[in-house]
Amino acid sequence: MGSPYRIQFLASAARQLEAIPINAQGAVAAAIDGLAREPRPDGAKLLSGSGNERIWRIAVNAYRVLYEVEDARLVILVVRVADRREVYNPTTLKRLLKQIRSSR
Repeated sequence: MGSPYRIQFLASAARQLEAIPINAQGAVAAAIDGLAREPRPDGAKLLSGSGNERIWRIAVNAYRVLYEVEDARLVILVVRVADRREVYNPTTLKRLLKQIRSSR
């Protein structure tokens, strides 16, 4: 049985994943892959948004993955991968919501 959801990245999120230390990339990538099977795993937290534009967060060690679940299209859109100290900036969350709207 294949994964029901496809994983997509905003270009900036793909660059962020590549920029984290190599010893952390494997765990973060595995957690992202797991979202294809379970888009809202235990520990996932709804951070921001309403309607179709909701940003979820999963924690992977010292890193956070912010993503949107598009249930109608069966897509997980990864919008940010960052250290936990940098990820929760409210201005950044507003910008990400704008980016999500424009990527549709």
